[in-house]
Amino acid sequence: MKLLKSFVSAFFIILIVVGCSSNSVENQKSNNSPSPTANVESTPDKETAEEKAKKEEERKAKEEADAKAAAEQKAKEDAEVKAAAEKLAKQEAEAKIPREYKAALKSAESYAEMMPMSKAGIYEQLTSEYGEQFPKEAAQYAIDNIVFDWKENALKSAQLYAEMNMSDKEIYNQLISEYGEKFTKEEAQYAIDNL
Repeated sequence: MKLLKSFVSAFFIILIVVGCSSNSVENQKSNNSPSPTANVESTPDKETAEEKAKKEEERKAKEEADAKAAAEQKAKEDAEVKAAAEKLAKQEAEAKIPREYKAALKSAESYAEMMPMSKAGIYEQLTSEYGEQFPKEAAQYAIDNIVFDWKENALKSAQLYAEMNMSDKEIYNQLISEYGEKFTKEEAQYAIDNL
């Protein structure tokens, strides 16, 4: 029985020693190899870095877009201010124009629209004692400021002469004549070329 007790005691001691040493080996293995929790912890760090980079790119893109929008808005505002200043300057300039000059310009525009007249013909009509009788300065202001397609007026005049069965040469001479329509040679040639 003593022998049996010794044997059982020795067996328990062996079991304890073997159990301790196997735990020690497992602990060494676990310390040397990465733990699953370590992988879990490093993955979020990696994702966090990627997310940070993405967020930084988005932030930069938004800043650039905001800066571009602000620049466009400023350019638009500057253009509006400039347009308003030009409009005001034009109004002030027009306010300084004598009434008679404005009337001469309106009259010149009416002649140009209703009759196929040249600039020189309109000037003569504005200053003639048998016409509008504007002062020469007012008539010149009107001629300098009228905006019109004089070539088209020359063509309309040429078409009227063509209806009277006149030759191209005769029409051309009538268009440029000092005693005729008084169009420039360029305007008269345009009319003949487009009859």
